[in-house]
Amino acid sequence: MGQAMFLLGSLIGLCSFTITTFAFSPSGWTNAHATFYGGSDASGTMDSRWCIKGRSVTITATNFCPPNFALPNNNGGWCNPPLKHFDMAQPAWEKIGIYRGGIVPVLFQRVPCKKHGGVRFSVNGRDYFELVLISNVGGAGSIQSVSIKGSKTDWMAMSRNWGSNWQSNAYLNGQSLSFRVTTTDGETRVFQNIVPASWSFGQTFSSPVQF
Repeated sequence: MGQAMFLLGSLIGLCSFTITTFAFSPSGWTNAHATFYGGSDASGTMDSRWCIKGRSVTITATNFCPPNFALPNNNGGWCNPPLKHFDMAQPAWEKIGIYRGGIVPVLFQRVPCKKHGGVRFSVNGRDYFELVLISNVGGAGSIQSVSIKGSKTDWMAMSRNWGSNWQSNAYLNGQSLSFRVTTTDGETRVFQNIVPASWSFGQTFSSPVQF
C-alpha cells in the first residue's frame, strides 16, 4: 500500500495522533495506542500521565502493524483487531510521550499528504514484465488502481504486486508509457507519455503532475 501520514498530539488528557495521507477533510479522531522502537526498551504503563499535553506530530505510516493472534488484546497483542496501534521511531514518539511511559494512549486521524515535486515512476522488471514503483504520491498518498498505456496500445489495467509496485505483462519495450492513477479517495490523474520510448529497466521518471 501507499504511505499514510499521521499526526499525534495531546487532547483532553490523552496524547493525540493525526494521520496525514489524503487530500480530503480529516477523517475524525479515533482512539489508539503508540509505542516506539529504537534505543532501550521501556516498560509501558498505558497511562495518559506519560503524555506531553498539547503536543502533536505528523508521521508517515509505511505498513500495517502485524497482529499476534496468540496473544489476547490485554496481554500485549496491541496490533490485534479491533485495536489500532502505532509503533513509531523514538524521536517522533518523544514529541508526544515521556520516555518512561513506553506506551501512551493517542487520538489519531488521517490528514492530507503534502509532497514536493510530482509523482515518480520507477520502471523495473525484465522483457515483457513491467514492475512500476509509483512514489511521492500526494493527496491520499495511497493508490487504489493503475492503468498503463503504450504509444501503440490502449489502456490496460495493472495489478498490484506488493506495496506501491504495480505490474503489467504487456511487451511495451520501445514505446512511450502513460499511466492513469486513482488514489484511495477517488482522485484520478493521467500522466501522459511520462516515460519516453527510449526507456530502459531501472530508470525513474518524474512528473510535474501531483494530486
